[in-house]
Amino acid sequence: MIITRTPLRVSFAGGCSDFPGFYRHHGGAVVSAAIQKYVYVALHPFFLDRIRIKYSQSEDVASAEDVQHPVIRECLRRVPVTGGIEIASMADVPDGTGLGSSSSFTVGLLHALYAYRGQEVSRKRLAEEACRIEIDLLSGPVGKQDQYAAAHGDLNFIRFNRDDTVEIAPIALEPHQVAHLEQHLKLYYLGGRRLVSEILGEMHCRMDQPAQRQRLQRMVGLAEELREAFAQDRLERIADLLTRGWEEKKRLSDRISNPLVEDMMARLLDLGGRGARLMGGGANGFVLLYADNHADIQKHLDCPTLPFQIDRWGTQVIFRY
Repeated sequence: MIITRTPLRVSFAGGCSDFPGFYRHHGGAVVSAAIQKYVYVALHPFFLDRIRIKYSQSEDVASAEDVQHPVIRECLRRVPVTGGIEIASMADVPDGTGLGSSSSFTVGLLHALYAYRGQEVSRKRLAEEACRIEIDLLSGPVGKQDQYAAAHGDLNFIRFNRDDTVEIAPIALEPHQVAHLEQHLKLYYLGGRRLVSEILGEMHCRMDQPAQRQRLQRMVGLAEELREAFAQDRLERIADLLTRGWEEKKRLSDRISNPLVEDMMARLLDLGGRGARLMGGGANGFVLLYADNHADIQKHLDCPTLPFQIDRWGTQVIFRY
């Protein structure tokens, strides 16, 4: 039996510049952090020579070609196993809430399948193969940052080059900086799930428009500014950079924000928040808030929250038997 644990991620700046339609022409960059919330994938031999799968649905099929779940089918094609196998997955948060759970699942499943076959593969390879499956084979309107954040863990400046190569530059933090982030950052859940593929698909189709390119180039600039803020120990700049990034991102599509999101953002800022942005493709999910007084803010809100704690390990095999 194999169990992998793969982190979710928080995107600080530069999101959407990791889309091939943009970075292949202009280059992209993000600042992204893996967090201590996870997707778990478990593999176990199945008594019959079949594939049994448990996620939000169940499947019991004879071969990989019969699997309906597209990511699981492509992962099994890429890393085939012999004999019957049972696959199950769980997560610390609902999917579709802006924390990159889909890519964490892909990375975690690939990792589990390789481990099940007794193979050790690099984090770089896991991220590359997850991108290959999600972007090239399944033609998903997704970028590359989630797969690399899930595979590598930690807080990183990630650059996406025109030739499709990816550079990971870890952002080293001193203990007092880690404490500052954990004190001042928190995730607030708006509820609901996003039709993210539709929103991202719309943005992808508009990336050849000059105004869209200019917005994305400014978002790349914000990622570079944030990297400098960490290097200069000017963490108070995070609040402003989050808000500026959110304002730019809203202009990428009319569907990224809505009255519910705007009302929540306004209320969080009125209660003392200094900067905020919605995670992921938009519409709902988690808001990342920078504030000095989270305990006071939570007294006035009735919504689940998540602490901001950086995952240092990336995808891991946590059980092997």
